[in-house]
Amino acid sequence: MRVVAQKGDFRVKAIAGTHTILIAIDCPEPRRHGLLGFAFRREAVGRHARGYKWLRSLKVFKSVIPEPQKERDPRDPSRPRRFSTWEFPIQSFLWGDYTAEPGTRYRFAVVPMYGRPAALKPAPGVTFEIRTEKAVAQGHGVWFNRAAIASQAFAREFGNKAPADENNPKDPETAWLSRGLLEACLRFIDKTPAGDGLRVAAYEFTYPPVLNALKAAVDRGVTVRIVYHDTTRSAGKAQGANEKAIAEAGLTARMQRKRVLYPRTRTKIPHNKFILRLAGDKEPAAVWTGSTNFTSSGFLGQANVGHVVEDPATARRYLAYWTLLKQDPERAVARKGAMKLTPNPPPLIHADAVAQVFSPRTRSELLGWYGDRIADAQETVMFTAAFGVTKALVAPLARDRDILRFILMEKPPAQKVKLELTKDRDLIISWGASLGKMYTFKNGKPAARKNIKDFELDKWLLKEDHYRHEGFVFFVHTKFLLVDPLSDDPLVCSGSANFSPNSLLYNDENMLLIRGNTRVADIYLTEFDRIFRHFYFRNMANEAEAKERQGRGGEAKAIFLDETSNWTDAYFTPGAFKTRRRELFFADSQRSWADKAAED
Repeated sequence: MRVVAQKGDFRVKAIAGTHTILIAIDCPEPRRHGLLGFAFRREAVGRHARGYKWLRSLKVFKSVIPEPQKERDPRDPSRPRRFSTWEFPIQSFLWGDYTAEPGTRYRFAVVPMYGRPAALKPAPGVTFEIRTEKAVAQGHGVWFNRAAIASQAFAREFGNKAPADENNPKDPETAWLSRGLLEACLRFIDKTPAGDGLRVAAYEFTYPPVLNALKAAVDRGVTVRIVYHDTTRSAGKAQGANEKAIAEAGLTARMQRKRVLYPRTRTKIPHNKFILRLAGDKEPAAVWTGSTNFTSSGFLGQANVGHVVEDPATARRYLAYWTLLKQDPERAVARKGAMKLTPNPPPLIHADAVAQVFSPRTRSELLGWYGDRIADAQETVMFTAAFGVTKALVAPLARDRDILRFILMEKPPAQKVKLELTKDRDLIISWGASLGKMYTFKNGKPAARKNIKDFELDKWLLKEDHYRHEGFVFFVHTKFLLVDPLSDDPLVCSGSANFSPNSLLYNDENMLLIRGNTRVADIYLTEFDRIFRHFYFRNMANEAEAKERQGRGGEAKAIFLDETSNWTDAYFTPGAFKTRRRELFFADSQRSWADKAAED
Protein backbone atom coordinates (compact mmCIF):
# COMPACT_ATOMS: atom_id res chain seq x y z
CA MET A 1 0.00 0.00 0.00
CA ARG A 2 1.21 3.49 -0.82
CA VAL A 3 0.14 6.77 0.80
CA VAL A 4 1.14 10.40 0.19
CA ALA A 5 0.31 13.04 2.82
CA GLN A 6 1.26 16.68 3.43
CA LYS A 7 1.07 19.24 6.23
CA GLY A 8 2.34 22.73 5.53
CA ASP A 9 5.83 22.57 4.04
CA PHE A 10 6.43 18.90 4.86
CA ARG A 11 5.17 15.88 2.94
CA VAL A 12 5.66 12.15 3.25
CA LYS A 13 5.31 9.13 1.01
CA ALA A 14 4.79 5.87 2.87
CA ILE A 15 5.05 2.38 1.37
CA ALA A 16 3.89 -0.61 3.41
CA GLY A 17 5.06 -4.17 2.97
CA THR A 18 4.07 -6.89 5.44
CA HIS A 19 6.38 -6.15 8.38
CA THR A 20 8.11 -3.00 7.13
CA ILE A 21 6.77 0.50 6.47
CA LEU A 22 9.11 2.77 4.54
CA ILE A 23 8.56 6.52 5.04
CA ALA A 24 10.17 9.11 2.76
CA ILE A 25 10.07 12.79 3.78
CA ASP A 26 10.47 16.00 1.78
CA CYS A 27 10.38 19.73 2.41
CA PRO A 28 11.44 22.98 0.71
CA GLU A 29 15.12 23.81 1.12
CA PRO A 30 14.61 26.74 3.58
CA ARG A 31 12.75 24.48 6.04
CA ARG A 32 15.82 22.30 6.58
CA HIS A 33 17.69 25.08 8.36
CA GLY A 34 17.60 24.51 12.11
CA LEU A 35 16.00 21.07 11.61
CA LEU A 36 17.39 18.55 14.11
CA GLY A 37 15.45 15.55 12.83
CA PHE A 38 12.04 13.87 12.86
CA ALA A 39 10.06 12.24 15.67
CA PHE A 40 7.85 9.29 14.70
CA ARG A 41 4.65 8.32 16.49
CA ARG A 42 2.70 5.17 15.66
CA GLU A 43 -0.55 3.62 16.82
CA ALA A 44 -2.56 0.69 15.53
CA VAL A 45 -6.10 1.51 14.43
CA GLY A 46 -9.26 -0.60 14.83
CA ARG A 47 -9.25 -3.98 16.53
CA HIS A 48 -5.46 -3.84 16.95
CA ALA A 49 -5.57 -0.49 18.81
CA ARG A 50 -3.38 -0.30 21.90
CA GLY A 51 -2.64 3.43 22.08
CA TYR A 52 0.19 5.36 20.47
CA LYS A 53 3.90 5.36 21.21
CA TRP A 54 6.89 7.38 20.11
CA LEU A 55 9.15 5.04 18.21
CA ARG A 56 12.70 4.12 19.11
CA SER A 57 15.84 6.07 18.28
CA LEU A 58 19.18 4.28 18.10
CA LYS A 59 21.27 7.45 18.31
CA VAL A 60 21.48 10.23 20.91
CA PHE A 61 22.85 13.75 21.36
CA LYS A 62 26.26 13.46 22.99
CA SER A 63 25.72 16.60 25.03
CA VAL A 64 22.64 14.97 26.57
CA ILE A 65 23.76 11.31 26.83
CA PRO A 66 27.57 11.18 26.61
CA GLU A 67 27.82 7.44 27.30
CA PRO A 68 24.67 5.78 25.92
CA GLN A 69 26.08 2.27 26.30
CA LYS A 70 25.99 2.72 30.07
CA GLU A 71 22.35 3.84 30.21
CA ARG A 72 19.96 1.25 31.66
CA ASP A 73 16.20 0.82 31.53
CA PRO A 74 14.87 2.36 34.80
CA ARG A 75 12.17 -0.34 34.96
CA ASP A 76 14.63 -3.18 34.35
CA PRO A 77 18.31 -2.32 35.00
CA SER A 78 19.38 -5.55 33.30
CA ARG A 79 18.30 -4.12 29.96
CA PRO A 80 19.65 -1.15 27.95
CA ARG A 81 17.66 2.06 28.02
CA ARG A 82 15.28 2.72 25.15
CA PHE A 83 15.64 6.15 23.57
CA SER A 84 12.64 7.87 21.99
CA THR A 85 12.57 9.79 18.72
CA TRP A 86 10.65 12.51 20.60
CA GLU A 87 13.85 13.23 22.55
CA PHE A 88 16.39 12.03 19.98
CA PRO A 89 14.90 12.46 16.49
CA ILE A 90 15.79 10.54 13.37
CA GLN A 91 18.25 12.47 11.19
CA SER A 92 17.26 11.08 7.82
CA PHE A 93 14.70 11.86 5.15
CA LEU A 94 14.12 8.12 4.70
CA TRP A 95 13.13 5.92 7.62
CA GLY A 96 11.79 2.41 8.04
CA ASP A 97 9.55 0.94 10.72
CA TYR A 98 10.57 -2.72 10.92
CA THR A 99 8.21 -3.76 13.74
CA ALA A 100 4.84 -3.65 11.98
CA GLU A 101 2.49 -6.63 11.76
CA PRO A 102 0.90 -7.86 8.50
CA GLY A 103 -2.64 -6.80 7.62
CA THR A 104 -2.77 -4.03 10.23
CA ARG A 105 -3.84 -0.41 9.86
CA TYR A 106 -1.54 2.14 11.50
CA ARG A 107 -1.76 5.86 12.11
CA PHE A 108 1.56 7.72 11.96
CA ALA A 109 2.65 11.21 12.88
CA VAL A 110 5.96 12.49 11.49
CA VAL A 111 7.00 15.57 13.47
CA PRO A 112 9.87 17.91 12.40
CA MET A 113 11.94 18.91 15.45
CA TYR A 114 13.75 22.22 15.81
CA GLY A 115 15.36 24.06 18.74
CA ARG A 116 18.39 22.54 20.45
CA PRO A 117 19.25 19.22 22.15
CA ALA A 118 17.38 18.77 25.44
CA ALA A 119 15.04 21.63 24.41
CA LEU A 120 13.48 20.48 21.15
CA LYS A 121 10.56 22.35 19.61
CA PRO A 122 8.13 20.40 17.39
CA ALA A 123 6.70 21.89 14.22
CA PRO A 124 3.30 20.76 12.92
CA GLY A 125 3.56 17.11 11.97
CA VAL A 126 2.23 15.14 9.00
CA THR A 127 -0.36 12.55 10.02
CA PHE A 128 -1.50 9.66 7.82
CA GLU A 129 -2.92 6.15 7.96
CA ILE A 130 -1.61 3.13 6.12
CA ARG A 131 -2.36 -0.60 6.12
CA THR A 132 0.38 -3.20 5.92
CA GLU A 133 -0.04 -5.95 3.35
CA LYS A 134 -1.46 -9.29 4.34
CA ALA A 135 1.01 -12.14 4.08
CA VAL A 136 -1.20 -13.81 1.47
CA ALA A 137 -3.51 -11.91 -0.87
CA GLN A 138 -4.31 -11.64 -4.56
CA GLY A 139 -2.70 -14.99 -5.32
CA HIS A 140 0.71 -14.20 -3.77
CA GLY A 141 2.26 -14.80 -0.35
CA VAL A 142 5.69 -13.36 0.48
CA TRP A 143 7.76 -13.86 3.65
CA PHE A 144 11.22 -12.53 4.53
CA ASN A 145 13.06 -13.68 7.65
CA ARG A 146 14.87 -11.24 9.94
CA ALA A 147 18.25 -12.80 9.12
CA ALA A 148 21.64 -11.83 10.50
CA ILE A 149 20.91 -8.12 10.14
CA ALA A 150 18.52 -8.27 13.10
CA SER A 151 21.48 -7.80 15.38
CA GLN A 152 20.76 -4.95 17.73
CA ALA A 153 17.15 -5.89 18.35
CA PHE A 154 18.15 -9.50 19.01
CA ALA A 155 20.79 -8.33 21.48
CA ARG A 156 18.12 -6.36 23.36
CA GLU A 157 15.48 -9.07 23.26
CA PHE A 158 17.47 -12.23 23.89
CA GLY A 159 20.90 -11.25 25.19
CA ASN A 160 22.69 -12.73 22.16
CA LYS A 161 22.07 -16.34 23.16
CA ALA A 162 21.41 -18.90 20.46
CA PRO A 163 17.92 -20.39 20.18
CA ALA A 164 17.38 -22.93 22.93
CA ASP A 165 16.00 -25.25 20.24
CA GLU A 166 16.39 -24.13 16.63
CA ASN A 167 14.34 -27.16 15.57
CA ASN A 168 11.33 -25.98 17.56
CA PRO A 169 9.30 -23.40 15.59
CA LYS A 170 7.74 -22.21 18.86
CA ASP A 171 11.08 -21.49 20.54
CA PRO A 172 11.00 -17.69 21.11
CA GLU A 173 14.40 -17.04 19.53
CA THR A 174 13.67 -19.35 16.58
CA ALA A 175 10.29 -17.73 15.93
CA TRP A 176 11.76 -14.23 16.22
CA LEU A 177 14.53 -14.90 13.69
CA SER A 178 12.17 -16.71 11.31
CA ARG A 179 9.70 -13.79 11.33
CA GLY A 180 7.02 -15.97 9.77
CA LEU A 181 9.15 -17.57 7.04
CA LEU A 182 9.42 -21.00 8.67
CA GLU A 183 5.84 -20.84 9.92
CA ALA A 184 4.59 -20.12 6.40
CA CYS A 185 6.49 -23.05 4.92
CA LEU A 186 5.21 -25.43 7.60
CA ARG A 187 1.68 -24.08 7.18
CA PHE A 188 1.87 -24.75 3.43
CA ILE A 189 2.65 -28.39 4.24
CA ASP A 190 0.41 -28.81 7.30
CA LYS A 191 -2.71 -27.36 5.62
CA THR A 192 -2.51 -29.91 2.81
CA PRO A 193 -5.35 -32.36 3.55
CA ALA A 194 -5.45 -36.13 3.13
CA GLY A 195 -5.95 -37.11 -0.49
CA ASP A 196 -3.99 -34.12 -1.82
CA GLY A 197 -0.39 -34.28 -2.97
CA LEU A 198 2.90 -32.49 -2.33
CA ARG A 199 5.82 -32.54 -4.75
CA VAL A 200 9.15 -31.29 -3.39
CA ALA A 201 12.35 -30.23 -5.16
CA ALA A 202 15.16 -29.67 -2.66
CA TYR A 203 18.86 -28.86 -2.67
CA GLU A 204 19.89 -28.63 1.00
CA PHE A 205 17.28 -30.76 2.74
CA THR A 206 18.27 -31.15 6.38
CA TYR A 207 15.97 -29.04 8.56
CA PRO A 208 13.97 -31.34 10.87
CA PRO A 209 10.85 -29.12 11.17
CA VAL A 210 10.30 -29.28 7.39
CA LEU A 211 11.14 -32.98 7.02
CA ASN A 212 9.02 -33.88 10.03
CA ALA A 213 6.09 -31.91 8.60
CA LEU A 214 6.39 -33.86 5.35
CA LYS A 215 6.47 -37.14 7.29
CA ALA A 216 3.34 -36.06 9.19
CA ALA A 217 1.69 -35.25 5.86
CA VAL A 218 2.43 -38.77 4.63
CA ASP A 219 1.00 -40.23 7.85
CA ARG A 220 -2.30 -38.36 7.42
CA GLY A 221 -2.75 -39.51 3.83
CA VAL A 222 -1.03 -36.88 1.69
CA THR A 223 0.89 -38.24 -1.30
CA VAL A 224 4.41 -36.86 -0.89
CA ARG A 225 7.13 -37.21 -3.53
CA ILE A 226 10.58 -35.64 -3.13
CA VAL A 227 13.27 -34.84 -5.69
CA TYR A 228 16.44 -34.02 -3.76
CA HIS A 229 20.17 -33.51 -4.13
CA ASP A 230 22.04 -36.78 -3.65
CA THR A 231 24.73 -35.85 -1.11
CA THR A 232 26.30 -39.29 -0.85
CA ARG A 233 28.77 -38.47 -3.62
CA SER A 234 29.81 -35.11 -2.17
CA ALA A 235 30.14 -36.68 1.28
CA GLY A 236 32.20 -39.54 -0.12
CA LYS A 237 30.29 -42.05 2.00
CA ALA A 238 27.11 -44.05 2.02
CA GLN A 239 25.06 -41.37 3.73
CA GLY A 240 25.39 -37.63 3.15
CA ALA A 241 23.74 -34.80 5.08
CA ASN A 242 20.47 -35.00 3.13
CA GLU A 243 20.25 -38.77 3.37
CA LYS A 244 20.94 -38.70 7.11
CA ALA A 245 18.19 -36.11 7.72
CA ILE A 246 15.74 -38.03 5.51
CA ALA A 247 16.38 -41.25 7.42
CA GLU A 248 16.00 -39.54 10.80
CA ALA A 249 12.65 -38.08 9.70
CA GLY A 250 11.40 -41.53 8.65
CA LEU A 251 10.96 -40.60 4.99
CA THR A 252 12.00 -44.00 3.67
CA ALA A 253 12.55 -44.80 0.01
CA ARG A 254 9.63 -47.24 -0.22
CA MET A 255 7.17 -45.70 2.19
CA GLN A 256 3.66 -47.12 1.78
CA ARG A 257 5.00 -49.37 -0.99
CA LYS A 258 5.33 -46.39 -3.31
CA ARG A 259 8.47 -44.58 -4.23
CA VAL A 260 8.84 -41.36 -2.27
CA LEU A 261 12.41 -40.22 -2.95
CA TYR A 262 14.08 -39.31 -6.25
CA PRO A 263 17.78 -38.46 -5.82
CA ARG A 264 19.33 -36.06 -8.34
CA THR A 265 22.83 -37.09 -9.41
CA ARG A 266 23.37 -35.71 -12.92
CA THR A 267 22.95 -31.97 -12.47
CA LYS A 268 25.94 -29.94 -11.32
CA ILE A 269 23.83 -28.33 -8.58
CA PRO A 270 20.14 -29.34 -8.13
CA HIS A 271 19.48 -25.90 -6.68
CA ASN A 272 15.66 -25.75 -6.60
CA LYS A 273 13.80 -25.27 -3.33
CA PHE A 274 10.10 -25.52 -4.10
CA ILE A 275 7.05 -27.41 -2.87
CA LEU A 276 4.04 -27.96 -5.14
CA ARG A 277 0.52 -28.66 -3.87
CA LEU A 278 -1.84 -30.86 -5.91
CA ALA A 279 -5.56 -30.92 -5.17
CA GLY A 280 -6.72 -34.52 -5.12
CA ASP A 281 -3.12 -35.44 -5.95
CA LYS A 282 -3.90 -34.48 -9.55
CA GLU A 283 -4.73 -30.81 -10.04
CA PRO A 284 -1.84 -28.33 -9.50
CA ALA A 285 -3.04 -25.58 -7.16
CA ALA A 286 -0.15 -23.64 -5.60
CA VAL A 287 3.62 -23.57 -5.31
CA TRP A 288 6.02 -22.51 -2.55
CA THR A 289 9.32 -21.23 -3.96
CA GLY A 290 12.00 -18.60 -3.33
CA SER A 291 15.60 -18.58 -2.14
CA THR A 292 15.26 -20.49 1.15
CA ASN A 293 17.05 -23.80 1.49
CA PHE A 294 15.46 -26.29 3.86
CA THR A 295 18.10 -25.74 6.56
CA SER A 296 18.29 -23.90 9.88
CA SER A 297 20.62 -21.27 8.39
CA GLY A 298 18.23 -20.84 5.45
CA PHE A 299 15.27 -20.01 7.67
CA LEU A 300 17.06 -18.33 10.58
CA GLY A 301 20.47 -17.00 9.48
CA GLN A 302 20.87 -15.83 5.89
CA ALA A 303 18.53 -13.22 4.41
CA ASN A 304 15.97 -15.28 2.49
CA VAL A 305 12.49 -15.11 1.00
CA GLY A 306 9.67 -17.59 0.59
CA HIS A 307 7.10 -16.89 -2.12
CA VAL A 308 3.79 -18.70 -2.64
CA VAL A 309 1.89 -18.41 -5.91
CA GLU A 310 -1.72 -19.60 -5.77
CA ASP A 311 -2.31 -20.00 -9.48
CA PRO A 312 -3.18 -23.29 -11.23
CA ALA A 313 -1.46 -22.29 -14.47
CA THR A 314 1.80 -21.51 -12.66
CA ALA A 315 1.52 -24.66 -10.56
CA ARG A 316 0.83 -26.77 -13.65
CA ARG A 317 4.07 -25.64 -15.23
CA TYR A 318 5.97 -26.40 -12.01
CA LEU A 319 4.46 -29.90 -11.98
CA ALA A 320 5.70 -30.53 -15.52
CA TYR A 321 9.13 -29.32 -14.45
CA TRP A 322 9.12 -31.50 -11.32
CA THR A 323 8.12 -34.50 -13.44
CA LEU A 324 11.11 -33.83 -15.67
CA LEU A 325 13.47 -33.57 -12.70
CA LYS A 326 12.32 -36.76 -11.00
CA GLN A 327 13.67 -38.74 -13.96
CA ASP A 328 17.20 -37.52 -13.10
CA PRO A 329 17.74 -36.69 -16.78
CA GLU A 330 21.02 -36.19 -18.55
CA ARG A 331 21.98 -32.53 -18.88
CA ALA A 332 21.02 -32.34 -22.57
CA VAL A 333 17.59 -33.80 -21.84
CA ALA A 334 17.08 -31.49 -18.85
CA ARG A 335 18.04 -28.45 -20.94
CA LYS A 336 15.69 -29.38 -23.77
CA GLY A 337 12.84 -29.97 -21.34
CA ALA A 338 13.35 -26.74 -19.39
CA MET A 339 13.51 -24.67 -22.57
CA LYS A 340 10.33 -26.28 -23.91
CA LEU A 341 8.47 -25.52 -20.69
CA THR A 342 9.79 -21.96 -20.38
CA PRO A 343 11.17 -20.44 -23.58
CA ASN A 344 13.01 -17.15 -23.23
CA PRO A 345 10.43 -14.49 -22.34
CA PRO A 346 9.62 -11.62 -24.71
CA PRO A 347 10.96 -8.16 -23.82
CA LEU A 348 7.54 -7.22 -22.47
CA ILE A 349 5.77 -9.92 -20.49
CA HIS A 350 2.05 -9.48 -19.96
CA ALA A 351 0.90 -7.02 -17.33
CA ASP A 352 -0.39 -8.62 -14.12
CA ALA A 353 1.18 -11.88 -15.28
CA VAL A 354 3.46 -14.42 -13.65
CA ALA A 355 6.01 -15.90 -16.03
CA GLN A 356 8.56 -18.56 -15.12
CA VAL A 357 12.07 -19.48 -16.14
CA PHE A 358 13.43 -22.98 -15.48
CA SER A 359 17.01 -24.23 -15.75
CA PRO A 360 19.28 -25.75 -16.98
CA ARG A 361 19.04 -23.94 -20.30
CA THR A 362 20.83 -24.42 -23.60
CA ARG A 363 22.33 -20.92 -23.53
CA SER A 364 22.72 -18.13 -21.00
CA GLU A 365 21.18 -15.40 -23.16
CA LEU A 366 18.59 -14.76 -20.44
CA LEU A 367 21.28 -12.67 -18.77
CA GLY A 368 20.88 -10.34 -21.74
CA TRP A 369 17.14 -10.18 -21.00
CA TYR A 370 17.83 -9.17 -17.40
CA GLY A 371 20.41 -6.65 -18.62
CA ASP A 372 17.89 -5.14 -21.04
CA ARG A 373 15.30 -4.78 -18.28
CA ILE A 374 17.90 -2.99 -16.15
CA ALA A 375 18.70 -0.72 -19.09
CA ASP A 376 14.97 -0.04 -19.61
CA ALA A 377 14.50 1.19 -16.03
CA GLN A 378 13.24 4.76 -15.78
CA GLU A 379 13.39 5.36 -12.01
CA THR A 380 15.45 2.82 -10.08
CA VAL A 381 16.89 -0.71 -9.99
CA MET A 382 17.37 -2.84 -6.87
CA PHE A 383 19.40 -6.01 -7.27
CA THR A 384 20.72 -8.75 -4.97
CA ALA A 385 23.86 -10.66 -5.94
CA ALA A 386 24.81 -13.30 -3.38
CA PHE A 387 27.74 -14.59 -5.43
CA GLY A 388 28.79 -11.37 -7.14
CA VAL A 389 27.76 -9.46 -10.24
CA THR A 390 28.30 -11.54 -13.35
CA LYS A 391 30.16 -9.95 -16.27
CA ALA A 392 27.08 -9.74 -18.51
CA LEU A 393 25.28 -7.50 -16.00
CA VAL A 394 28.16 -5.19 -15.09
CA ALA A 395 27.76 -2.98 -18.17
CA PRO A 396 23.96 -2.39 -17.90
CA LEU A 397 24.27 -1.72 -14.17
CA ALA A 398 27.35 0.50 -14.47
CA ARG A 399 26.24 2.55 -17.49
CA ASP A 400 26.16 6.25 -16.63
CA ARG A 401 22.46 7.01 -16.28
CA ASP A 402 20.39 9.54 -14.43
CA ILE A 403 18.68 6.96 -12.22
CA LEU A 404 19.66 5.37 -8.91
CA ARG A 405 20.75 1.73 -8.86
CA PHE A 406 21.31 -0.30 -5.69
CA ILE A 407 23.24 -3.58 -5.47
CA LEU A 408 23.11 -5.73 -2.33
CA MET A 409 25.85 -8.35 -2.18
CA GLU A 410 27.10 -11.08 0.13
CA LYS A 411 30.63 -9.65 0.19
CA PRO A 412 32.53 -6.77 -1.42
CA PRO A 413 32.97 -7.13 -5.19
CA ALA A 414 36.34 -7.92 -6.71
CA GLN A 415 38.39 -4.75 -7.13
CA LYS A 416 38.14 -4.73 -10.93
CA VAL A 417 34.37 -5.12 -10.84
CA LYS A 418 34.06 -2.57 -8.03
CA LEU A 419 35.98 0.03 -10.05
CA GLU A 420 33.67 -0.53 -13.01
CA LEU A 421 30.48 -0.41 -10.96
CA THR A 422 31.43 2.67 -8.97
CA LYS A 423 32.32 4.91 -11.90
CA ASP A 424 28.80 6.33 -11.78
CA ARG A 425 27.91 7.97 -8.47
CA ASP A 426 24.26 6.92 -8.94
CA LEU A 427 25.12 3.27 -8.35
CA ILE A 428 25.42 2.31 -4.67
CA ILE A 429 26.71 -1.01 -3.36
CA SER A 430 26.12 -2.54 0.07
CA TRP A 431 27.34 -5.92 1.25
CA GLY A 432 27.01 -8.30 4.15
CA ALA A 433 29.45 -7.52 6.94
CA SER A 434 29.97 -7.79 10.66
CA LEU A 435 30.81 -4.70 12.65
CA GLY A 436 34.56 -4.74 12.87
CA LYS A 437 37.19 -5.93 10.43
CA MET A 438 35.68 -8.17 7.75
CA TYR A 439 36.00 -11.83 8.62
CA THR A 440 38.60 -13.94 6.96
CA PHE A 441 37.57 -17.54 6.47
CA LYS A 442 39.56 -20.71 6.81
CA ASN A 443 37.97 -24.05 5.92
CA GLY A 444 34.60 -22.32 5.79
CA LYS A 445 34.85 -20.93 9.32
CA PRO A 446 35.46 -17.34 10.49
CA ALA A 447 39.11 -17.00 11.41
CA ALA A 448 39.69 -13.40 12.48
CA ARG A 449 37.99 -10.10 13.23
CA LYS A 450 38.40 -6.98 15.34
CA ASN A 451 35.68 -5.33 17.37
CA ILE A 452 34.56 -1.75 17.07
CA LYS A 453 34.49 -0.19 20.50
CA ASP A 454 31.39 1.44 21.94
CA PHE A 455 28.96 -0.34 19.61
CA GLU A 456 26.11 -2.12 21.38
CA LEU A 457 25.51 -3.70 17.98
CA ASP A 458 28.83 -5.49 18.20
CA LYS A 459 27.52 -7.73 20.96
CA TRP A 460 25.41 -9.50 18.36
CA LEU A 461 28.37 -11.08 16.65
CA LEU A 462 28.43 -14.14 18.84
CA LYS A 463 24.91 -14.90 17.69
CA GLU A 464 25.70 -14.18 14.07
CA ASP A 465 28.52 -16.70 14.26
CA HIS A 466 26.00 -19.34 15.24
CA TYR A 467 24.90 -19.53 11.60
CA ARG A 468 28.29 -18.88 10.05
CA HIS A 469 30.17 -22.14 10.48
CA GLU A 470 30.22 -23.58 6.96
CA GLY A 471 29.13 -22.91 3.41
CA PHE A 472 29.61 -19.92 1.15
CA VAL A 473 26.82 -17.46 1.99
CA PHE A 474 26.33 -16.09 5.50
CA PHE A 475 24.44 -12.81 5.11
CA VAL A 476 22.62 -12.29 1.80
CA HIS A 477 21.15 -15.35 0.06
CA THR A 478 18.17 -13.79 -1.74
CA LYS A 479 18.12 -13.73 -5.54
CA PHE A 480 15.87 -11.00 -6.87
CA LEU A 481 15.81 -8.04 -9.23
CA LEU A 482 13.41 -5.09 -8.93
CA VAL A 483 12.93 -2.75 -11.88
CA ASP A 484 11.07 0.50 -11.17
CA PRO A 485 9.45 -0.91 -8.00
CA LEU A 486 8.07 2.54 -7.08
CA SER A 487 6.17 2.87 -10.35
CA ASP A 488 2.67 1.62 -11.15
CA ASP A 489 4.20 -1.00 -13.45
CA PRO A 490 7.02 -2.68 -11.50
CA LEU A 491 8.90 -5.82 -12.48
CA VAL A 492 9.90 -8.37 -9.82
CA CYS A 493 12.20 -11.30 -10.68
CA SER A 494 12.62 -13.71 -7.76
CA GLY A 495 13.47 -17.36 -7.21
CA SER A 496 16.25 -19.84 -6.53
CA ALA A 497 18.52 -18.80 -9.39
CA ASN A 498 21.59 -16.64 -8.99
CA PHE A 499 21.98 -14.27 -11.91
CA SER A 500 24.92 -16.11 -13.48
CA PRO A 501 25.83 -18.27 -16.49
CA ASN A 502 26.42 -21.34 -14.31
CA SER A 503 23.01 -20.98 -12.75
CA LEU A 504 21.35 -20.87 -16.17
CA LEU A 505 23.45 -23.51 -17.91
CA TYR A 506 24.26 -26.17 -15.33
CA ASN A 507 21.88 -26.01 -12.35
CA ASP A 508 18.29 -26.95 -11.67
CA GLU A 509 16.66 -23.56 -10.97
CA ASN A 510 13.37 -21.71 -11.08
CA MET A 511 12.60 -17.99 -11.32
CA LEU A 512 9.34 -16.03 -11.19
CA LEU A 513 8.91 -12.94 -13.40
CA ILE A 514 6.06 -10.80 -12.03
CA ARG A 515 5.02 -7.64 -13.83
CA GLY A 516 2.58 -4.97 -12.75
CA ASN A 517 1.87 -6.24 -9.23
CA THR A 518 2.48 -3.28 -6.91
CA ARG A 519 1.55 -5.29 -3.81
CA VAL A 520 4.34 -7.81 -4.45
CA ALA A 521 6.73 -5.01 -5.44
CA ASP A 522 6.01 -3.08 -2.23
CA ILE A 523 6.88 -6.09 -0.07
CA TYR A 524 10.14 -6.75 -1.92
CA LEU A 525 11.03 -3.04 -2.03
CA THR A 526 10.57 -2.44 1.70
CA GLU A 527 12.52 -5.57 2.61
CA PHE A 528 15.33 -4.72 0.20
CA ASP A 529 15.60 -1.28 1.78
CA ARG A 530 15.64 -2.80 5.29
CA ILE A 531 18.53 -5.12 4.52
CA PHE A 532 20.44 -2.77 2.23
CA ARG A 533 20.53 0.18 4.61
CA HIS A 534 21.47 -1.92 7.61
CA PHE A 535 24.51 -3.35 5.88
CA TYR A 536 25.36 0.02 4.38
CA PHE A 537 25.57 1.38 7.94
CA ARG A 538 27.90 -1.48 8.86
CA ASN A 539 30.06 -0.83 5.81
CA MET A 540 30.42 2.86 6.71
CA ALA A 541 31.14 2.08 10.39
CA ASN A 542 33.81 -0.41 9.37
CA GLU A 543 35.45 2.15 7.09
CA ALA A 544 35.45 4.76 9.87
CA GLU A 545 37.00 2.27 12.29
CA ALA A 546 39.66 1.28 9.75
CA LYS A 547 40.65 4.95 9.37
CA GLU A 548 40.84 5.38 13.13
CA ARG A 549 43.09 2.34 13.46
CA GLN A 550 45.35 3.79 10.79
CA GLY A 551 45.55 7.09 12.64
CA ARG A 552 43.64 8.97 9.94
CA GLY A 553 40.64 10.06 11.98
CA GLY A 554 37.29 8.57 11.16
CA GLU A 555 36.24 7.91 14.77
CA ALA A 556 33.10 5.79 14.91
CA LYS A 557 30.59 8.56 15.68
CA ALA A 558 27.53 6.77 14.38
CA ILE A 559 25.98 6.43 17.84
CA PHE A 560 25.67 10.23 18.16
CA LEU A 561 23.33 12.67 16.44
CA ASP A 562 24.49 15.90 14.83
CA GLU A 563 23.61 18.73 17.22
CA THR A 564 23.11 21.16 14.35
CA SER A 565 21.15 20.98 11.12
CA ASN A 566 24.34 20.28 9.16
CA TRP A 567 23.20 16.67 8.75
CA THR A 568 20.65 17.93 6.20
CA ASP A 569 23.38 19.18 3.83
CA ALA A 570 23.75 15.79 2.19
CA TYR A 571 20.00 15.77 1.39
CA PHE A 572 20.04 19.14 -0.36
CA THR A 573 23.34 19.11 -2.25
CA PRO A 574 22.45 19.02 -5.96
CA GLY A 575 23.32 15.66 -7.49
CA ALA A 576 24.37 14.05 -4.20
CA PHE A 577 23.19 10.51 -3.51
CA LYS A 578 20.97 11.35 -0.54
CA THR A 579 19.47 14.24 -2.46
CA ARG A 580 18.73 11.97 -5.40
CA ARG A 581 17.20 9.39 -3.07
CA ARG A 582 14.95 12.01 -1.44
CA GLU A 583 13.83 13.19 -4.86
CA LEU A 584 13.25 9.63 -6.09
CA PHE A 585 10.23 9.10 -3.87
CA PHE A 586 8.58 12.32 -4.97
CA ALA A 587 9.48 12.35 -8.65
CA ASP A 588 6.82 13.31 -11.13
CA SER A 589 5.44 10.41 -13.10
CA GLN A 590 7.84 9.16 -15.71
CA ARG A 591 7.67 6.59 -18.44
CA SER A 592 8.01 3.13 -16.95
CA TRP A 593 10.49 0.49 -18.10
CA ALA A 594 7.56 -1.14 -19.89
CA ASP A 595 7.09 1.93 -22.10
CA LYS A 596 10.75 1.78 -23.01
CA ALA A 597 10.65 -1.99 -23.62
CA ALA A 598 7.58 -1.61 -25.83
CA GLU A 599 9.45 0.88 -28.02
CA ASP A 600 12.37 -1.54 -28.32
